[in-house]
Amino acid sequence: MSAGLIKNPSAPQVDPKIIERIRGIAVALLSDNLHRNRGSVGLRPYHKPAPMAGTAVTVRCRGGDNLAPLRAYDFCRPGDVMVIDAGGDLTNAVFGGIMAFGGESMGLAGMVVDGAIRDVAEIGAREFPVYARGVNHRGPYKDGPGEINVPVTIGGMVVRPGDIIVGDQDGLLAFPPELAEATIKAALAQHAKEEAAIQSIRDGKWDRSFVDALEARCMN
Repeated sequence: MSAGLIKNPSAPQVDPKIIERIRGIAVALLSDNLHRNRGSVGLRPYHKPAPMAGTAVTVRCRGGDNLAPLRAYDFCRPGDVMVIDAGGDLTNAVFGGIMAFGGESMGLAGMVVDGAIRDVAEIGAREFPVYARGVNHRGPYKDGPGEINVPVTIGGMVVRPGDIIVGDQDGLLAFPPELAEATIKAALAQHAKEEAAIQSIRDGKWDRSFVDALEARCMN
């Protein structure tokens, strides 16, 4: 520990083949098959539309301070997502265009901060995934303290080091790697059902009889 930073080793990376399969699945489909009770609230993408999936390297820092995120690059590998818990503070940006470009150049799969960013025009011109709670032109301090590779909370969602974290235009979702295979299988099966429903709508044969059963069970 130095300069008020607690630093833990990064968790093992998730198999890249699993990550690639997950990247091709909509977050909403994954969420539907994880009981719809996971996911962050209040963070949004600032990049050009592009899916994100990777292994979480987590950071906790004081709002508007990026000493810990700067050090966290040393704990990131290509394919990782840096997940920063800045407590939702929007007083100062935690990072901007330079740090985002640095992450992209290192091969990160994306960056997420429950806090503010800046240089959004620059970030928005790229496909490198960046998610944040908000924007502030005021830059960060670099005083610490902070923690690397500890459980964090972003938008009400707990993210642990080594979790799979995914994102698209609908938002963010994190879950442990041991749930990956079952979740992928269930999400793909649901996707097939939804495609069949869309085709039935095209054919003018949309069966909405299930609504009768839903209405019958209403208590009010």
